[in-house]
Order: sequence, then C-alpha cells, then structure tokens
Amino acid sequence: MAAPRSARGDGTAVSAWRPRVPGVVEVFHARFTEYAYPMHVHEAWTLLIVDDGAVRYDLDRHEHGTPHDTVTLLPPHVPHNGSPATPGGFRKRVLYLDGSRLGDDLIGPSVDRPDVRDPVLRRRVGQLHAALARPGEALEAESRLTLIGERLRTHLRPAGARPARRDPVLARRLRELLDERLVEGLSLEEATALLPAHPAHLVRAFSGAYGIAPHQYLMSRRVDRARRLLLAGDAPADVATATGFYDQAHLTRHFKKLVGVTPGRYRTSTATVLT
Repeated sequence: MAAPRSARGDGTAVSAWRPRVPGVVEVFHARFTEYAYPMHVHEAWTLLIVDDGAVRYDLDRHEHGTPHDTVTLLPPHVPHNGSPATPGGFRKRVLYLDGSRLGDDLIGPSVDRPDVRDPVLRRRVGQLHAALARPGEALEAESRLTLIGERLRTHLRPAGARPARRDPVLARRLRELLDERLVEGLSLEEATALLPAHPAHLVRAFSGAYGIAPHQYLMSRRVDRARRLLLAGDAPADVATATGFYDQAHLTRHFKKLVGVTPGRYRTSTATVLT
C-alpha cells in the first residue's frame, strides 16, 4: 500500500499508513526541523531509526540520543519526549508494533538500553520499511519483521541464552508449502498456523537449511516460472498474473533484480534468437 503523504512549507514532511502486516500498528515517516515532542506515551512499541540528523529524548528521567547508526526501541506506556539535536533537524522512520511482536518482559531492558548500535539490525529495519511501502511484499515484510524481533530480543535478553536450533524437517515442510502456494502466496501468519511453529523459528529454520529467506525463495520460484512463460511467448502482463505478482511492475522489479533485464526485453531477445 502506498504511503499517504502530507507536507508543510516549514520544513516539516510527514507520511503515515497502516500496512496489512500482523503486529504493525502504524508506519510513520517524518522530517522535522524545529518541532519538539512534549512528554507523551504510546500504547505500542516504538522502533525508530534516524536517516538524517539526530534526536535527543528523555526516557525514564535519563537523556538519550539517536545518531544515524543506531536503532532505538521505546517501550509502551513509558513517557518520553523528543527534539532535534542537530541544526538541520532530523528525518526519521518509525514502526509502531503491538505486543504480539515484543513481550512485556522486554520493557525493563528496553528502558535501560533503548539505543542499539548494530549495523545489521539497522540495515534490516531499513529494508523492512522499503518492503512495507511496496504492494505484494507481505511475506518479505513479515519475515524481516520476525528476524528484527529476534535480533532485538538477543540484545535485550540475559546473556547466555541458547541459540535457536536447526530444524531441517520444518524447513522442508515450509518449502513444500511455498511450492504449493506459489501463485496465491503465503503469509507468515498462515504458515505458522499450518505447520505450526513460532514465526522466528520458522524463518530461521528455513534460512539455515537453504541459505535464503522464505520470501526470497518464493520470489525466485515465481521469476523462474515467469521465464518459462515468457519463453513460451506469453505477454508480461499475463505472466505477472499467472505467477502471483501484484501487477506487471511488481514482476518487472523482481525479474530485473534476478535476471538482469526486464521481462519485456527478455521476451524480445528470445524472439530475436529464434528468427
């Protein structure tokens, strides 16, 4: 779903939307040059990254900051404020998550350590925002959100917690399920209900067994089928529908990423070889 946008001439720009991804209450992107938040609370968890500038805020009577290389996690029901820490203000991306993603047992640790310096986590949060802004990427968004939740718990849980175990049987069952649902698609919520398994364990089991995330596997299978149909002479728009893509643009983006050319060019080059 495209993000609704609004902007003002004072340097403030805001966009907000609610994607169809379980656990995500709201996606909020904003740029503020002078505005300062007063003390307030949220019912949801606040997962924040700053793309430009920096924010200073008070949480539980302690001052914190969010340079661009950190991920900030603010717990629900704990008062905090926020204001620009740099002359040009700041640009941020925020996810508000309900309790199904992060439990109440993490509230205390997140109050003590709200800012996490982890380049991998920071990159994954950015990738999640990109997926949430595109139609037809629900499985990718759910998978990335699940791995982000696991990495956050790793930072916040007590030291010495056991790593996730491998589960090749579960991985194979998910692969078979993805193959069966190649066109209609599969959400992570549906997969965990059908198998059943915890979402984080399901994603990690699959990635550990096959070296690729479930959403990447599904898209690569769809692109592979699209290639066969294009070789058979089908039009790209028809191929997009037949292989489970949201529309032709959705097919084109993934096809070019994996094949190096657009579906139309791929189909034309095949016809040229045959003449």
